[in-house]
Amino acid sequence: MKRVITTVVFFALLIILWATLTGDLLRFGIGPEEPVWNPYVLPPPSVVGQYLWDNLINLKLLSAMGVTLQRLLIGYIIGLVLGVPLGMLAARFKCINDTLGVLALGLQALPSVCWVPLACIWFGQTEAALLFVVIMGTLWSVLLSTQNGMKNVPPIYARAARTMGSGPLHTLIFVTLPASAPFVVSGMKQGWAFAWRSLMAAEIYVSVVGGFGIGQYLHFGRELQRMYQVIGIMFIIILVGLLADKLLFSPVEAWLHRRWGTDKE
Repeated sequence: MKRVITTVVFFALLIILWATLTGDLLRFGIGPEEPVWNPYVLPPPSVVGQYLWDNLINLKLLSAMGVTLQRLLIGYIIGLVLGVPLGMLAARFKCINDTLGVLALGLQALPSVCWVPLACIWFGQTEAALLFVVIMGTLWSVLLSTQNGMKNVPPIYARAARTMGSGPLHTLIFVTLPASAPFVVSGMKQGWAFAWRSLMAAEIYVSVVGGFGIGQYLHFGRELQRMYQVIGIMFIIILVGLLADKLLFSPVEAWLHRRWGTDKE
């Protein structure tokens, strides 16, 4: 509860500072007579809040969130299905580690927005282009995390399993992979973050007819010079990222660390 209160107070102070600098509190006699920031450049919290409220009521933002999350989940799941087995192979076979592993290490450092022009040329202005960018944002991070996780499993685990009659496949599935699970989940968490960023970059540049997502609303806000819309969409993007971390990945990570005795007291 103390941590929650601290977090709430911190963000409340940030909003109060924002409202003061943009003149939103002048009606209460708080702040300078002239706003420090021009409302056109940095809209006050009341304007941003009104935009979010109006577009939540008319379901426009909820519809856009549904489209965006559908794209994200499909691309992310495909990235996981490809990344985990490839990471296991890279950890098991040196030739794959020296080829695909090096390629993954290089491509992970490539900003996701770099894939957008290629995706548009290869797939056109279609959903396939968006999915391709999301998969590229997910795949390499998950692959490398799975590979590193399996390499960091103490060899004594596999030797003990073989001593008790476990075969190679049984050892891989029931010993090595579970022991590397904390690393794999960390990679999944990182892959989710990269996928989310990749999709936002793709939606800004790829306008798919009939399927406007959050990124497209951000692009429209920029083109129409509606800074309140840009900031409002930014808040939604941040909120989705925080909720995914706190509700999905953090509980799983905590359980895995307790399961394997690696949690910090």
